[in-house]
Amino acid sequence: MFTVLFFMLCSILILLGFFFVPCTTFITIACMFSVVFGIFSVFTYLKFRLFVFIFCLLILVIIVFMICMFRSKIFNKIALNSKIDSTVIDENILNICEGDEGISVSRLNPVGKVEVNNMILEGKSLGRFIDEDTKVIVIKVTSTQLIVKIK
Repeated sequence: MFTVLFFMLCSILILLGFFFVPCTTFITIACMFSVVFGIFSVFTYLKFRLFVFIFCLLILVIIVFMICMFRSKIFNKIALNSKIDSTVIDENILNICEGDEGISVSRLNPVGKVEVNNMILEGKSLGRFIDEDTKVIVIKVTSTQLIVKIK
């Protein structure tokens, strides 16, 4: 009977270790080994029917424990509830208009660096590769890059 109680106690400690004290992984791992030892002990010293009964009881206890935890909304305290609604806009890109001329600083394959109005920004070519130090024209400005073509 001691083995059965030990087995049940270790199972509950594993659940508590995973959900309430996640930083103490050593304790959780120790409890897992204890549960394995408990399963081995129950299987070795008790009859097979009793082992199946205890194992099913353990699964039932785990399911009930999980249902109670989900209903108590304990995971709302742990979960990340913040929402990210900001975006990154490069203010330099706001000073560039369609039709501005520049030069490719690196090879656009199809993305690379271009210099327009003395500002080095990310540029993208449409289809063709553009070699370094090639004159380009801005055909479209997006929030993150310039779409360019060869002049």
